[in-house]
Amino acid sequence: MAGIKARIRGFGSILAVVLVTACGDTTTDEIKRGDFSLDGFSAEQIFGRAEWELDRGRGEDAAFYFSEVERLYPYSELTQRALIMQAFSYHKEQLYPESRASAQRYIDFYPADEDAAYAQYLLALSYYDQIDEVGRDQGLTFQALQELRKVIEIYPDSEYARSAILKFDLAFDHLASKEMEIGRYYLRRDHYSAAISRFRVVVEDFQTTTHTAEALHRLVEAYLSLGLNAEAQTAGAILGYNFQATQWYEDSYTLLSGRGLELKAASDGWLKQVYRQTLQGKWL
Repeated sequence: MAGIKARIRGFGSILAVVLVTACGDTTTDEIKRGDFSLDGFSAEQIFGRAEWELDRGRGEDAAFYFSEVERLYPYSELTQRALIMQAFSYHKEQLYPESRASAQRYIDFYPADEDAAYAQYLLALSYYDQIDEVGRDQGLTFQALQELRKVIEIYPDSEYARSAILKFDLAFDHLASKEMEIGRYYLRRDHYSAAISRFRVVVEDFQTTTHTAEALHRLVEAYLSLGLNAEAQTAGAILGYNFQATQWYEDSYTLLSGRGLELKAASDGWLKQVYRQTLQGKWL
């Protein structure tokens, strides 16, 4: 983004004064109603006004002026810059669908441009920045992961790739948190089979997250409650191999040893396969 701002900074002060003076106190809403026309102004003047609005913290107004550059001067050299700045301005105002639409247009029209990586990053952020509570629907998280992965895979050398990787890991962890929350809910209500299915998802599909150790311990609890001692022992063995320094391992060890059970791969089910992968270094 710094590169974009550096390239357009020269238009700002002088051209903004021209358009601000011409427009007076006319608001964006008035312009949209047709009370004021921008047809007589150049692309540079409108772009300057957009920058001026952005500097004042009026992102939605800035986005409108940037969009007018795109509408009135589709073949101007400024149109491409106006489109990416439009996406940025909308995002700054948390108008995520609008930001997403502008960013996608930029990617569609200028896929090989150096700012396409930033447009893709903005598109991903339009989903990521709406991820807040674990208890809410996780559709936005899936969308964020999908778009962040595009940044990582399509633009691996861009300045946004590292940030995208960090956010991808956090979003991935967020999904695991959701599975854990539901699993604990079922476990507290003695719905052990339902709880096991949720914890299994964490162990198999989210094994690189911070929730894996707890998921294994909860499996120990659930399997013991069902009298499936071999499965509980195997879950405990995986805990002992990978997470022996955690409180989850200590809790599982106490549970199993209190029943005279060892932490070993005693089952022939899916956990045994996970245990084998662990020994072969293919897990985690």
